[in-house]
Amino acid sequence: MAGATTARRGPSGRAGKGGKGAGASRPPKSPKSTSPRGSGGGRPRRVRLLVTLAAAALLAGGAAWALYGSSWLRVEKVTASGTEVLTPEQVLSAAAVPVGAPLVSVDTGEIASRVRARLSRIDSVDVVRAWPHGIGLKVTERKPVLLIKKGTDFIEVDATGARFDTVAKAPVGVPLLEMAADRSPSARRFDEERLLREAVGIAGSLPDAVAKETVQVRVGSFDSVVLELTKGRTVVWGSGELGEAKGRALTALLKAAPRADHFDVSVPTAPAVSGS
Repeated sequence: MAGATTARRGPSGRAGKGGKGAGASRPPKSPKSTSPRGSGGGRPRRVRLLVTLAAAALLAGGAAWALYGSSWLRVEKVTASGTEVLTPEQVLSAAAVPVGAPLVSVDTGEIASRVRARLSRIDSVDVVRAWPHGIGLKVTERKPVLLIKKGTDFIEVDATGARFDTVAKAPVGVPLLEMAADRSPSARRFDEERLLREAVGIAGSLPDAVAKETVQVRVGSFDSVVLELTKGRTVVWGSGELGEAKGRALTALLKAAPRADHFDVSVPTAPAVSGS
């Protein structure tokens, strides 16, 4: 009986640990997918990318239209400031800003160049956009430090030696230049332009108190410059060298000898005064 029972159970009926057959077949594993990894999420990402690009294109197109095509951001008002001798109207006329043009398309550099070319009195000009509808021009005019007499008119000369304008009336407080260097032995070495720069340098370096009382700068040669002050006073300045020291010496002499009519600061360490 025992042998027959064993025969019926057979190899597949052997009991394993825990009462389960050791050779029991395991459930088949699901086959791995052979499709490319992530293929299921690739299409949504592509769609999102296309939507993002389309939105960016729409925004860029809208911004371009607002800046160039719409009537919202166009030049409606142009202002000028900083003028002293000139008028704002003269600056605006020279600038010729295209009113009605898109504000973003206005060439500020070209406008600045146009103002300087048409108005020689202008030293510099700053052109700025004043969103949403304005253009502002801030100008700086040249300052005359010397005048050159020409007939009944006066040529204004700035601190760089540039002759920038001709006026019928002499500006107050600007000395007149008198050139007498043609009779100087040094005329061959120092031409008129060089002597003009020398005179400009002297006039531009004078202390304010002295500059206000200087009515003429007379150039006899490179190292022979004389200042004519108010009340008939004269100052032997010499060359343009040591200008600051000469200015200090002259300021001190004017205070110490207010009634003197002749001063010599050509050697600033040994200034001299005479007359009463």
